[in-house]
Amino acid sequence: MPWSRRSATSSTELAPRLGTTTLYEDPRRTVLTISQLAATAGVTVRTVRHYHHVGLLPEPARDASGYRRYSAQAAVDLIRIRTLADAGVPLARIDALLHAQPTEFAAAITDIDAELQRKIDQLAEYRRRIAELAGGERLVLPPEVVAILNRMRSLGVSERRVRLERDSWILMQALDPHVMPQRIRDKNAGFDDPETTRLYLACDQSVDWDPHDPRLDRLIDDLDAWEITHERDSNRAGYLKLVSSRISEASPAWQRIVEALAHRAKQRRPAGHDS
Repeated sequence: MPWSRRSATSSTELAPRLGTTTLYEDPRRTVLTISQLAATAGVTVRTVRHYHHVGLLPEPARDASGYRRYSAQAAVDLIRIRTLADAGVPLARIDALLHAQPTEFAAAITDIDAELQRKIDQLAEYRRRIAELAGGERLVLPPEVVAILNRMRSLGVSERRVRLERDSWILMQALDPHVMPQRIRDKNAGFDDPETTRLYLACDQSVDWDPHDPRLDRLIDDLDAWEITHERDSNRAGYLKLVSSRISEASPAWQRIVEALAHRAKQRRPAGHDS
């Protein structure tokens, strides 16, 4: 409905208001200061002036009082500019879009939306991978091995020992991958056995013991008896030597256990079988 012709006083009294800004009866009349324009679009005055500088938003002439006054259309244009800029559209392209035909503008918005969705999907994938870094084994090890590591945690094995176990699987996968299926079966069977689990937890608890602690002597005897009962192959694979080295580095007590078991295994080997 067109504005009626009334006196300036009457128009001011009856006109609807936007905040503290009066909308006058003449639609061509400018109604917003630069601060009000910036607030309408949720940007700073400095941003508005920058858009003036690069030619995105026309800069109106000053009125008789020396102020620049902006129309409602300027507010609409500024909101469009801000929305496109927030979406990552380069300012040079925004200028072209503001002058595009409606069909061209709609097609461009569809393309922008598709690009935003691609970025969202990419960020979602990054979030998934970042979350997996908290349990880095999922990035490099098969699910069956990850399940073993989680089983160790549920049994009360320390995170330090779990990390060493994880490292041993990584080394195995790199140096001796064909043994992994059997090793997975053996590991699960070991945790099904109460005595094996007891010894595993005992080793874990001994990490901070003094190397000369008498409790280590009993633990070494128990571990040696376990080795004999289960007839472990004394000819260690390359990855097992590396694992033993990693374990020895982690704890002086563990170093003594590894060295003592290796010495006893060597003594049991028949003459002529030393490597």
